[in-house]
Amino acid sequence: MRKNPDHLVTQYSLIAAFGGFVFGLDAANISGALRFVSSLFELDSLQQGTVVGCALLGVIVALLFTGTLCEKFGRSKVLLGIGFTYSLSSLLSATAVSYEMLVVGRFIGGVAFASITVSAMYIGEIAPPEKRGKFVSINQFMIGLGLLVAFVVNYFLIKAMDGISWINNDNVWRVMLGAELIANAVWVALLLRIPESPRWLISKNRDDEATAIFHKIAPPEQVESLTREVKQSLSAANQLDTMGQVKELFSRRMRFVLFLAACYAIVQGATGMNAVLFFAPMVFEQVGMSVENTFLQTIATGAVGLAATFIAIGFVEKLGRRILTIAGLSLVVLAHGATWLGFSQANYVFDDRAITAIEQQLEAQQIDISKIAPMAGQTYDSDVALKRALAEQFDKKEFPLVSGFIINETIKDVNAALVLFGIFAFLAAFNLSIGPIMWVIFSEIFPNSVRSVALPFAALIQTVSSWSIQQFFPWQLNNMGVSTIFLIYAALGLVGLVVMWFALPETKGKSIEAIELELAKA
Repeated sequence: MRKNPDHLVTQYSLIAAFGGFVFGLDAANISGALRFVSSLFELDSLQQGTVVGCALLGVIVALLFTGTLCEKFGRSKVLLGIGFTYSLSSLLSATAVSYEMLVVGRFIGGVAFASITVSAMYIGEIAPPEKRGKFVSINQFMIGLGLLVAFVVNYFLIKAMDGISWINNDNVWRVMLGAELIANAVWVALLLRIPESPRWLISKNRDDEATAIFHKIAPPEQVESLTREVKQSLSAANQLDTMGQVKELFSRRMRFVLFLAACYAIVQGATGMNAVLFFAPMVFEQVGMSVENTFLQTIATGAVGLAATFIAIGFVEKLGRRILTIAGLSLVVLAHGATWLGFSQANYVFDDRAITAIEQQLEAQQIDISKIAPMAGQTYDSDVALKRALAEQFDKKEFPLVSGFIINETIKDVNAALVLFGIFAFLAAFNLSIGPIMWVIFSEIFPNSVRSVALPFAALIQTVSSWSIQQFFPWQLNNMGVSTIFLIYAALGLVGLVVMWFALPETKGKSIEAIELELAKA
């Protein structure tokens, strides 16, 4: 009995997108581990940024040859190789004995992050036009699910530190990072079950294999027309090699498509998702929360992001890519503006109550309480001034462990409700729109003739944009202040909103070949 094509496409799409789940685990785990890694290896703010940002440097390196590998070996085999690469990264990161070893492990994990691009490429090539947006958006949903699972695990690990003697500040991060190995093994096993992209098979003159797969994932009456459309598209492109695809991508007829992809990629990365994502406990710490509460709030962020992505999947084919993008960016600007306003009046007062509470915390951490004495009676009008004063009193091992509860005890006049609204509204806006929709747009606007090179290139632009955010966020936090950072994100979101309003077309319900005829003009 022939299996339902929709069920098979859903199954294959979920398996391909499971790399997003692993990515989500990694992102959330490093955000939870960073505080303890920083203390153990005595990292400064730029080194903290490197521990997180080096993964995206790995992405940049991977994207330079991802297109070539996908073109030579096919999408499914590249995904399988990425699954093994994730496993190597998890092993090295969890067993790191130095800052340098951790950076290497994280860098290798960054190479594996290319799974998101390859997944989008694969799903875009097996999904029918009327459902492509929904299936490609599964990528973002799986990232959100991975984030939520990791945030929950991290929270309970932090809680366990009070009751399980062998879990402490020096090793809890190893458990966080090592837990990814379970997901890695599951993904590798599942990847062995997915077929190759039929469009890639046709490009390699393996028509019989492609037709057999089309018979599985499409209604019988559409198989012949699908095969013919793909052949016509590839024939017109003369099956360009990698360098030929690069030249075609930068040709005159592709100028608008490339401009559109680059703008979307920059906006998606520059609006600050990676700051909130990879430094979630650090962000909530600025509001004045305890360590345990910052980890509890990250669970809420994961739940909001996952729910928003689920809604986006339901509406991407109904409302379309353009409406979701414009609405999402509008909410991003509003959300970041609220966060900026909530933080703008904050100050930090070391009164008698705060000093007493801080001394109790320092004793519990076995840190010399006399170090806080010079700050008694002082008031600091910004988080930048406070952190500079703390850096003078506490060394690099102590600073990551004390800054959170000191902010918690001294912060005044912060509008926590407005800040939390801004952060959660941003998470919802991103996951409703530019998070998942970007990958849908990328999977649709590039013709078959340049797809293997174009998607990794567009992802490279997004990666550089995201890397610049997460690499320098700890430094910016210490030197510019949290309110200024979110004001900058709001401004970048506003610029993106204006560009997308004038440039972004609607692509829902159109075949890849039809979109090519519309956008890529001679």
